[in-house]
Amino acid sequence: MTVDLLDFDSEDLYFDEALNSEAKQCLDSAAENYGDEKAEKDLLRAYFLEPEHPMILVALYRYFYYQHRLTEALIVAERVLVVIGKRLEFPIDWRDLSEGRLGSGVMISMTLIRFYMLALKGAGFLELRLGNYESALERLEKVAELDTKDRLGAQALLEVVRNALNCQTDSVSA
Repeated sequence: MTVDLLDFDSEDLYFDEALNSEAKQCLDSAAENYGDEKAEKDLLRAYFLEPEHPMILVALYRYFYYQHRLTEALIVAERVLVVIGKRLEFPIDWRDLSEGRLGSGVMISMTLIRFYMLALKGAGFLELRLGNYESALERLEKVAELDTKDRLGAQALLEVVRNALNCQTDSVSA
């Protein structure tokens, strides 16, 4: 079964999930205080209140990414894979995800599958930015394997990684 990652109907999105009022206040405060150390404290407080809420995970990811704290952003992307993978009944290790398991996740939520796959691609991108080319390649190849129509655009990033690895190999052999 081929899964088209752009084919989802009127399912709820991650920001449609109910969020407890204190966590929502923390997110609002973090947005108001962005750039201040209070913003990070608010985001972490929201995370402690609702550690598996997709909106909070996205907010943390974006915060760390835009602060150029790529290692922390990668940790959050990994957390997304665990949390969303559990909801979709995926294997704990993303390396074990197959097209068949991806297809069975469609019965649960197509939007969560897309969210999961974007987190995997994002983790690959972060690994690339951190210079971890082998790990980036592995993650992006998994996305490309499962997204056969390249709806998420992993192929372009794969080319960047492969070129970087070829340049490293060429400079070592020279």
